[in-house]
Amino acid sequence: MKKLTTAVAVTFLGAALAFATPHEGGKGIGGHGRHGMFGKKLAQELGLTDAQKAQIKDIRKASREENKAFFEQAHATMKEFFEAKKAGDTAKVDSLKPAIDAQRAQMKQLRGADEAKIAAVLTPEQNAKWQQFKAERAERWQQK
Repeated sequence: MKKLTTAVAVTFLGAALAFATPHEGGKGIGGHGRHGMFGKKLAQELGLTDAQKAQIKDIRKASREENKAFFEQAHATMKEFFEAKKAGDTAKVDSLKPAIDAQRAQMKQLRGADEAKIAAVLTPEQNAKWQQFKAERAERWQQK
């Protein structure tokens, strides 16, 4: 059971990046692709109905479409940042940090808005389990 919970939490860990637009490889940033925040395991653990799965899929799809340009720009900025870091260009790295911080903050806001929409689809019991998964994930991140 603990392994299942860990696997579900790890799947959920991709929530921040699950909204990313698919690139040439067909998966979003981080390789989460179509499973993203609500993969099969989490859906099973929460006991989502087919209607709930469809609603969540629609929420995520609409979010990706609405924010496509933003995620493409964020991806380009991160790519530029890592290339500058690899090349040892500290001036460029330093100049890109404020943009990256702003983009991360915006991603957090977008994720929060999507999570609020998804929470409205869940029953109180499902939402309580989901919040527990998120809290466990946050705790594990802080331990790293």
